[in-house]
Amino acid sequence: MRSNQHGASRVSHDVQRALSKIISELKDPRISLMTSVTRCEVTKDLKECKCYISVLGDEEATMSGLTSAKGFIRKQLASSLNLRNTPEIEFVPDHSIAYGVDMSKRIDEVMSEQRKNSSGE
Repeated sequence: MRSNQHGASRVSHDVQRALSKIISELKDPRISLMTSVTRCEVTKDLKECKCYISVLGDEEATMSGLTSAKGFIRKQLASSLNLRNTPEIEFVPDHSIAYGVDMSKRIDEVMSEQRKNSSGE
C-alpha cells in the first residue's frame, strides 16, 4: 500500500501558499504588512492546520488580528482550495527568521573583532 506522505506535504504546501495570499490581502490594521507564513502542517485527516507565522513588527497585535480573523481566513481558504475538509487553523509564532538574523549579526561581530585583533598584532 502506498504511503500518503507526498499527498500530505502537497496539501500543506498548497495551504501555506493560499494562506500567504489571504493574509497579505487582509485589511486589518493590527496585522503587520511584513507578515509571512513560514510553514504549515496539515493533519492527514485535514481537520487541523498549524500555521507558523513570522512577523517583522508588532507580533502580539498581528497574532491577535489573525486570531480574530480566523473564521474569515478559513472561509477564504475553503473557497480557494478544493479540499475534502477545510482545516481548523491554529496560528503559531515562528521566531526562526529573527533568530537567524540575530545569529548572523553575532557572527559578523565576532568576525570583525577577529579581523581587528589579527591586524592589530
